[in-house]
Amino acid sequence: MKSRPPLKEIGEILIDAEGKEYFFRPSLINMTRIGDPSEIVAAFYDLHHDEVASLIQSAHQAFGMIPSWLIEHIKSSSYGRKALMAAMEVMTACCDEDVTPLIGEMRQAKASGKAFKMKSGAMDAFEIIVIAQSLISHGVIGKAKVRKLQRHENNQATSEFNAFEYISAARNHFSMSRAEAEQLTMTEFQLLISAKYPDQKGFTKEEYESVTDNHFAKKARRLEREKQNKKQAVPG
Repeated sequence: MKSRPPLKEIGEILIDAEGKEYFFRPSLINMTRIGDPSEIVAAFYDLHHDEVASLIQSAHQAFGMIPSWLIEHIKSSSYGRKALMAAMEVMTACCDEDVTPLIGEMRQAKASGKAFKMKSGAMDAFEIIVIAQSLISHGVIGKAKVRKLQRHENNQATSEFNAFEYISAARNHFSMSRAEAEQLTMTEFQLLISAKYPDQKGFTKEEYESVTDNHFAKKARRLEREKQNKKQAVPG
């Protein structure tokens, strides 16, 4: 039985490997399968570590692809191993099928000096990390293109992501059943909130800064004109 087409706008992904389909949905309830609220944030951090993100971006710009030697480097580094393990956890959490044929698995190593050995699947480490980055972004922070008012912006880092708070909020705002609310992704939640409350008053951070800059620019021009007028008014 073929899966329905994924809704990419809200973070769903469908992967076909060797004739088998794997459907990934970064729903709020699936985020809880990653771990407790602090473990979800830890997985997000490991996947978006500055070193991993900058290496991937630089390689794409330079080569248009990720060279195999860079994939091996990422896998061998401590931050790369953390990112790969977090990615495997995220992909496992977001799919109802056994994804081992796709992503491989960590096995107890027989050789001394190594605790675990990676058994590869159909996907390479880079593909696993990039897909997991997308899934957890849609599941935790959301990627909806909506106006975000300045008063709602919060630049403080958080140590926990409590999915049940958003599930409860969705049930309250949209009169959903718990089962329906659990299946929302964070991107979908943001879009629903934006659709229900479209006329919120206020500025986004960018709009506020633009208005402020214009205000001070006009004030500076006015003061300069007044200064010039005073000079012209002084008798010679």
